[in-house]
Amino acid sequence: MSDVKTVEERWAVWDRWGPYGLLAVGALTAAAAVEAFGMTTGRRDVAAGLVVAALVHELSWTRRSRTRSGPSTASAFHYGLRWAIAFVLTWLNPLFAFYAVIGYFDADRLLPQRLRKAGLFATAVTVAGSQSGGLPPRGGMGWGLFGAVLAVHIVLLVVLTHLNELEEARNRAQAETIAELERTNKALQLALDENAALHAQLLVQAREAGVADERRRLAAEIHDTLAQGLTGIIAQLQVALNTSDEAVAGVHVDRAMALARHSLGEARRSVHNLAPVDLDGHGLPEAMKKTVDEWGERTTVRAEFTVTGVIEQLHDEVSATLLRIAQEALSNVARHARASRVGVTLSFMGAEVTLDIRDDGRGFDPLVVPTRSRTSGFGLDGMRARAERIAGSFTVESEPGHGTAISARVPLVRDDR
Repeated sequence: MSDVKTVEERWAVWDRWGPYGLLAVGALTAAAAVEAFGMTTGRRDVAAGLVVAALVHELSWTRRSRTRSGPSTASAFHYGLRWAIAFVLTWLNPLFAFYAVIGYFDADRLLPQRLRKAGLFATAVTVAGSQSGGLPPRGGMGWGLFGAVLAVHIVLLVVLTHLNELEEARNRAQAETIAELERTNKALQLALDENAALHAQLLVQAREAGVADERRRLAAEIHDTLAQGLTGIIAQLQVALNTSDEAVAGVHVDRAMALARHSLGEARRSVHNLAPVDLDGHGLPEAMKKTVDEWGERTTVRAEFTVTGVIEQLHDEVSATLLRIAQEALSNVARHARASRVGVTLSFMGAEVTLDIRDDGRGFDPLVVPTRSRTSGFGLDGMRARAERIAGSFTVESEPGHGTAISARVPLVRDDR
């Protein structure tokens, strides 16, 4: 861009001072060759007057052109009057053609498209007359030489005009391409901004939905484990209180104690899964490894955790979502799979993060989803809902007797803090 500006500045300097410089060169060389071209006193006086007129005209145009840009009627008149003065001066002395040459440079800037070729031809006539020995040509040889030189000028003008048109077309195409790229960049930036806003909105919605999910999950846990356990304890104790047989009462008390221990264990597990405390002060890989190791120790199932790709610091909601899915999946394995081995893989793949959990358990038919998972909002449906809330996806592959593989794929949203 700076190079283009420098070229434009140099052309502006030429447009302002070039006519004066060429007029001075023409006047000085013509004055030095007065005798060579046989200029009489009268012709010298006319030439001097025209030089002064040209100077006054250029000064007047310089002042007027400061508030004008592009071809206009005034600029075309300026070009024509300058050509007329240069033509007469060249007629008086061929060396004044130095001044006429400026017409080649100003035609595009001063003349509208319909007059451009005529202006260039008029300038070519003046310069060719000078180069062929002066105007008017003398004799057949003079006219022949003038015609040949003029033909060369016309050929050069045609070629240069064609090249100039090609250059202008290329510049227009380049300008249109740049404009299109700018529009595309603006649209892309707008799309990126909208995408970032959408991600932020999805994460907020996921956080709010996660709170509701945790309430429903805790309610389901209380109903399915603690409430049923307490009901059983009460029933056993009532039987023990209503019997006079101490042996029978002891049996029911033992059963109540066993139910109480089991319910306490379920309560501790529910509290442990209530909030992803493992994320406090840790990244997702460390928290997930801790979760997998503790689950393996608790269930005595061989559990392995693997991380692939370049680890990124994820947004809290993304980390919490994947950790929740892992916890729920491992909980399902412990409850239903009867597996001897579980593999958990966390993969960072550019714009996505994938969580894969595979077990060698008894498997199931994915088309037959257990009723409990549908009514409680958790299980497979719950994991799928968690992934989809942050614009992710969730898939299940399983077959009775051949284990289960689940995969959660979510966008990689970095932590901007």
